[in-house]
Amino acid sequence: MTSDEGQHGGRPFRQSPTGPRIAPKRPADVTAAPPSRAPQVTDGYPAAFRWRRLASVVFFVAIVLGTGIRAYRDMSRPDAWSFWKDQYVSPSLSSTVIADAAIPGLRDRRTVLAVSGRIGPAAAGWLRERIDEAYLKPGDVILLSSPGGNLDQGVIMGDIIRAHGLATTVGAVDDAGRIRASGCASACVFAFAGGQIRYGLDGSALGVHRFTSAAQGEDAVADTQRVTGAILGYMTRMGVSSQVIEAMSETRDIRWLEPREAESMKLVTAPLAAR
Repeated sequence: MTSDEGQHGGRPFRQSPTGPRIAPKRPADVTAAPPSRAPQVTDGYPAAFRWRRLASVVFFVAIVLGTGIRAYRDMSRPDAWSFWKDQYVSPSLSSTVIADAAIPGLRDRRTVLAVSGRIGPAAAGWLRERIDEAYLKPGDVILLSSPGGNLDQGVIMGDIIRAHGLATTVGAVDDAGRIRASGCASACVFAFAGGQIRYGLDGSALGVHRFTSAAQGEDAVADTQRVTGAILGYMTRMGVSSQVIEAMSETRDIRWLEPREAESMKLVTAPLAAR
């Protein structure tokens, strides 16, 4: 054994400038850490990512199918299809805007939105859009010419007209752009009643009639009472006399009111005589 080597507790050692350096010994109770496992990769994406993506697609498809089924059920009702058609495809009403219009019997000129046609199931929303597009201001006039139509929509149209502070009158626009006498019947009368001022154009007429229910038996009676109460409440709120309800109840056919009748019922608040 040379001076550079020896035994120290059974372990070899070597002489160094700083003293003996003992070879390191791994502890018996320490094991090497297993190598980390890389995520399984398929087609360039980890498997966990692919499963999450698939779950998202399935969830999205389920939402779309559920919404589509509900929409189909809603649109399968005839009234829903009628509403959709009236709102998006072929509105039952048409309109013309006349700036600085001369209304017969009215000294001041006004902006007039002339509305004509049957009141359909989406008429109220249609009217609101036309009012916004025409930039009507309080005091401007809605000119009505209609045989009637949907009762509920006629009432809502009246509320929209009142909310904008607009006036109403009955008439139509001819090919030359002039305002002529016309008729407003049934549900149109409720739209007319919404006017802040309701002009009675000479020669024009308002027509009323009894409303009937599609229900049968006791349900029909209850429904008629409900509708009558709602109509009375609406007309009272618009400042119209309850006499108009009596006139409606007299006949199922259209009854055209005489000008004096319309005035006595406060349905017309400002009669216009032709000059």
